[in-house]
Amino acid sequence: MPSLLDIRRRIRAVKSTQQITKAMKMVAASRLRRAQERIQHARPFALEMLRVLNSLASRVDPASHPLLDERRAPRAGGKVLLFVITADRGLCGSFNTNAIKAASTFIVEDPAREVALGLVGRRGRDFFARRGFDVRYEQVNLFQALQFTHAQAIARTAIEEFTDGRADSVYLVYNQFKSVIQQQIVVERLLPIPRLDVEPGTAAPGGHAGDAPAPPVDYLYEPMPQELFNALIPQHVEVQVWRALLESNAAFYAAQMTAMDAATRNSAEMIDQLTLYMNKVRQAAITREIIEVVSGAEAL
Repeated sequence: MPSLLDIRRRIRAVKSTQQITKAMKMVAASRLRRAQERIQHARPFALEMLRVLNSLASRVDPASHPLLDERRAPRAGGKVLLFVITADRGLCGSFNTNAIKAASTFIVEDPAREVALGLVGRRGRDFFARRGFDVRYEQVNLFQALQFTHAQAIARTAIEEFTDGRADSVYLVYNQFKSVIQQQIVVERLLPIPRLDVEPGTAAPGGHAGDAPAPPVDYLYEPMPQELFNALIPQHVEVQVWRALLESNAAFYAAQMTAMDAATRNSAEMIDQLTLYMNKVRQAAITREIIEVVSGAEAL
């Protein structure tokens, strides 16, 4: 049985840990508020741009721009560049583990596919780099002061790898921010720009399932299509990478706040249990001393 001194030391240690987890929870909550505002401001533009570019890709000749060219079916072999976005730190529950697990599943699900990696975040870098993967890009500590230039650097690497033929497609793996208590892993194709194909039996916009699909409607371009594509499509890639970084940043702080809140509550329960156990040990010691005094008095 541990002594009272040992139990008191353990209680002090748990209280110190509780103070740390409570402080980390408050810091994560304050940073989450700003990260949540940034993603809420950026998400509508990025999603609308994604919708327009997907629609555009389905209406033009894939040969009209290099970033629209689908060399091979997305998941039927080929060379893939996979960007895995994780955090630089831990103490955030299963945030990093889920992203790494999703990337590992993507790598092994098609043995014929050659996968090279772009690693964003220290946790993903440390996991994959020491396992002998082909790493084309890595960046750590960017979430301390996240800027749009970071997204531009990642997008530039993705575009160069794709246009030079070293990758037939480019994918992103990241945590999408849903709410404070929910984050969702997303595996998303970045390049080539996905096409929106209307399948038979699919309802046309404003129609009903079973109706004849609406005829494709092309856009009117001003300036010329090639000039527009050269300016718009690379910017689209940058915006989608920026959205993924913001989503991951907000999801990290949400996961960390949730994990630290759970740790704080668990430490409070542990303190209560240790205090109760300490009182029982002290009561047992007092009872033993009384018995010894009484037994000594009777012996006299």
